[in-house]
Amino acid sequence: MSTFPVSSLKILVVDDERPIRRFLNASLTNRYTVLEAENGGDAIQSAAVHNPDVIILDLGLPDMDGTEVTRRLREWTDVPVIVISVREGEDDKIAAFDAGADDYLVKPFSTSELLARIRVALRRSNKAETESAVYQNEGLLVDFVKREVRINNSPVTLTPTEYNILKILIYHAGKVLTHQQLIREVWGGNYEADSHLLRVNISNLRRKIENDQLKPRQIVTEPGVGYRLREL
Repeated sequence: MSTFPVSSLKILVVDDERPIRRFLNASLTNRYTVLEAENGGDAIQSAAVHNPDVIILDLGLPDMDGTEVTRRLREWTDVPVIVISVREGEDDKIAAFDAGADDYLVKPFSTSELLARIRVALRRSNKAETESAVYQNEGLLVDFVKREVRINNSPVTLTPTEYNILKILIYHAGKVLTHQQLIREVWGGNYEADSHLLRVNISNLRRKIENDQLKPRQIVTEPGVGYRLREL
């Protein structure tokens, strides 16, 4: 059986079910240093003491909901939070993302899918720390200093609103942003009910940067939740 050198990267697993913690520990321990917590209070304390690189967080905890844990973590840390839950309703997903979660996996899930989500979260976290003036993703290139956008080396003209949407998606590349989060970031809180305005601008942006607007590869839709800039 293949083995991997244990990384210095730390993963905090938060779940009140011991079998789930055992499964996650066995899945991750060959690649990462794994920490465990079985309730929200212990999770917040462990995050403060050990400064993990990623937190895997169940929503159904005995002392507080995982959404509340995420909200409290976001008061002082940007550590990536991947929610795992049996809840698959749109409202639960939206609440988790609005609280600051980076990703959401519905139980049961495969080990390979979880590892892929962790890699994306780590890449996004690392990019935030070493943010460059130029972003490249497949054929998309954005120069933030010059405010230039190119697709396959051809210049693209965006409206100020389209550029702001793209910039926000890039900053959070790999993370789902809810409709409400995007609207607040771009237009402010007074427009939160105007999802049509967001859809129109996303459609126009896709028309300009996607090779096939009907099958977008860059800006993908998370049905009923929001949008994600997919790193290719």
